[in-house]
Amino acid sequence: MKKKRSKVKVNKIFIVIFFFAFFCAIIKLSYVALSPVVDGTNLADFVSDRNTTKETLYASRGNIYDIYGETLAKNVNSYTLVAFLSESRTTDPDNPRHVVDKEKTAEALAKVLDMDYEYALERLNTSNAYQVEFGLAGRDLSENKKAEIEALDLPGIGFISGSKRYYKQGRAASYIIGYAKTSDEGEIVGEMGIESYYNEELKGTDGETMYQKDAYGYQMGEAFYTIDPISGSDIYLTLDSQIQLILEDALNTLEENNEFAWATFTVMDADTGAIVGSASSPDFNPNTLEGLTNYVNPLVGYTYEPGSTMKIFSWLAAMENGIYDGEEEFVSGSIEVPGATIYDFNNTGWGTINYDTGFAYSSNVGATNLALKLEEKEPGKLKDFYESLGFGTKTGIELPGEESGVLRLTYTSEIATASFGQGITTTPIQTLQALSILTNDGVMLKPYIVDKIVDENGNITYEGSKTELGRKVSSKSITKINELMYDVVYNGLSTIWQPSNVTLIGKTGTAQIAGENGYLTGNNNYIRSFAGIFPYEDPEYIIYISVKQIDGGSNAVASVTKQAVESIANYANITTTKQEDNATEVINLASYISGDITTTTEELERLNLKVIKIGNGTTIINQYPLKNTKVLVGSKVFLLTNNSEYTMPDIKGWSSSEVMNFCNLIGLNYTFSGYGTVTSFNLPVGEIIDLTKTLEVTLSLA
Repeated sequence: MKKKRSKVKVNKIFIVIFFFAFFCAIIKLSYVALSPVVDGTNLADFVSDRNTTKETLYASRGNIYDIYGETLAKNVNSYTLVAFLSESRTTDPDNPRHVVDKEKTAEALAKVLDMDYEYALERLNTSNAYQVEFGLAGRDLSENKKAEIEALDLPGIGFISGSKRYYKQGRAASYIIGYAKTSDEGEIVGEMGIESYYNEELKGTDGETMYQKDAYGYQMGEAFYTIDPISGSDIYLTLDSQIQLILEDALNTLEENNEFAWATFTVMDADTGAIVGSASSPDFNPNTLEGLTNYVNPLVGYTYEPGSTMKIFSWLAAMENGIYDGEEEFVSGSIEVPGATIYDFNNTGWGTINYDTGFAYSSNVGATNLALKLEEKEPGKLKDFYESLGFGTKTGIELPGEESGVLRLTYTSEIATASFGQGITTTPIQTLQALSILTNDGVMLKPYIVDKIVDENGNITYEGSKTELGRKVSSKSITKINELMYDVVYNGLSTIWQPSNVTLIGKTGTAQIAGENGYLTGNNNYIRSFAGIFPYEDPEYIIYISVKQIDGGSNAVASVTKQAVESIANYANITTTKQEDNATEVINLASYISGDITTTTEELERLNLKVIKIGNGTTIINQYPLKNTKVLVGSKVFLLTNNSEYTMPDIKGWSSSEVMNFCNLIGLNYTFSGYGTVTSFNLPVGEIIDLTKTLEVTLSLA
C-alpha cells in the first residue's frame, strides 16, 4: 500500500510542474504579443527592417558652361561591363543568356577594351560566381564603346547603367574646371577646381525612397514614400572657349619646340576683372586623369619670385610718393647696398641713363635707387604699396588652393631686391589683380571667374560682376607708366614682343630661381614672364604668361605670346587700322548667311581663304568666324548649308579650335586626347555623320 501512495505522490508533483511551466509559457507569449519591445529589441522594427529598404536618390549634378553657354562639364551615361556565368540564366538553349565560349569572349573583349586576354579569361573562369565584372577596364564605358561591344553579339554579356562626368574640351582649362569622380555608392564628388569649390551647388540635394522588398531584394508594390531629389545648379564661368583654345594652342606650340618645367598663360578682361582664359602646362585630361601628377592650380597656387614685372609697381610707388623724375640720371651697372651688390642683368649696364630709360631697359640699379629713396623718405613705404595692391594676400577668386605669397622687405638688401621682384613671392592671379589698375585709371579690380549660377528652375542665385577695390594710383601715374610700358615693347630691349596687328604694351620679367644653397646658375634656370595690355589705345585685355626653366629663353616665350595676342585680336575684332587696310594679310569677313554657297565659296577662295563647306545644301545658314571677324590669309572659314546630312571631312592636321568650331556648327559631341594637331579620329571620312555619336579626336605635337 505504501508503495502505491508514493507513486501517486510523484505523479502529482509532475503534474504541478507541468502546469506551472505551461502557465509561464502562456504569460511569455502574451507579453510578446502585447509588448513592442522584447529583450531590448523592437519587434516591429525588426520585422520591418528585414523587408524594407531605404535608398538614396542622387540628385543630377549641374553642368559647367563657358560665358557663352558652351558645355565644359556635364553628366553622361556610363556603363559597367558584366559577364553572366551561371547557366541557370539560360532557359532556352537556342538563346543562351550566360557566357558559353569563355575563350572566344575573352579574346573579343580584350581587343575592344585594350585589356589583357589572360586577365579577361581569368575573370570568366571565376568559380561559383553568378556574374563578374572586369575592373577598371570594364567601367565608365561610353555609349560608343557599349555599342561596339553589343555589336559583337556575345552571349552572357550585359551592362550596368550609371553616370559619370564628361569634359567636352578635354585638357582645356583642366586646372580651372578640375574634375569630379563617381564614388562606390554612385555619388559624383568634385575633387579639384570649380568642381570642388562649388561641389555643394553642383551636387544639389539628394532625395530618398523607402519600399518593401522580397527575399531577392526586388521592390514589392508601391514605395512607402519618395522624396524627389533637387538637381544641382549650373555654373557659367567667365571663360571664353575660343580664347581658351588660343592659349592652349600657344602652350602646346611652346612645348612642341622647347623643354621647360611648367608654364601658365592667363587673359583677363581689362574692364571687369573677369578671367576669360587660363591655360597651363603640364595639364591633364579630366576624363581619364591622364597626366595628373600635380594637384596645384598654377594660376592661384604657384608662388615664385616674379622678377622684373614688379618694376611696374616699384616705379609707380616712386611716382605716387613724389620722388620720381623720369629725366633724372643715374649710373647703371651696379650699386652697393648693405649686405649685397646689385647688378643690372648684363652686369655692366648702359652707362649714365635716366629713369625713364632705366624702365625701358629693365635696370635693377634704377629700381634699387628708387626703392632706397622711397625708404629714406618713409620707411616701409614700398612694402605698404605692394600690400595695397594685394601682394601677400589672397585675392579671393572662386578657386580652391589659393596661396598668399610672401613679402620680405625688412633689411635694406631685401627692399632693394624686392623692387625688381626678387626675394618676394607672388602668384599669377595677384599680378593680374594688380595690373588691373593700369586699365581702370588707378582703380583696382577683384578678379573673378564665375559669371553666374543658375538653379534647376532657371533662377540666377549668384551673379559675378565687376568689383572695384578702391583707387590705388592717380590717373597721372597710370598715364606715365603706360607710356613707359609702350617704350619697353617698341623703343626698349623687348621689341621681340610686338604683335603684327595690335598695339601691345608690357613689361618682361626674368627671375632667378632659389635653390637650397642660393640661386641656381645656368642659362635656363630662370622664370621668364611677361605682363601686358592690349590694345594700348583702348585696353580690352590684360595678359600674364610665366614659364620656368625654358631652354628657348625669352625668344620662345615672346613668339607664342605674340601669336596668341594676334589671334585674340582677330577673334575680338580689335586689330589696328593699318593692318585692316592690308588685304594681303588680314581680311574682314562679311556675313555670308542666306548667301549662295557656290558664289560665296568662289569669293572667299579668291581671298586665299580655305572654305570648309558643311552639308550639300545650296544656301548658307550659319558661318564661323562670324561677321566682322578679321582673319589671316590661309585661315579656314566654315560655311553651314541648308542640308541636315553632313559628310565627315578629313580633319587630320586641324587644330583643336578648328575641330571645336566644326562640331559646334553641326551639334556633334567631341572629345580630345593629347594636344597639338589632329593625328587620328574615330569617324570615317566621306561618310554621313551620325550626330548621336561622339567624335573622338587624338591630338599630337608630332
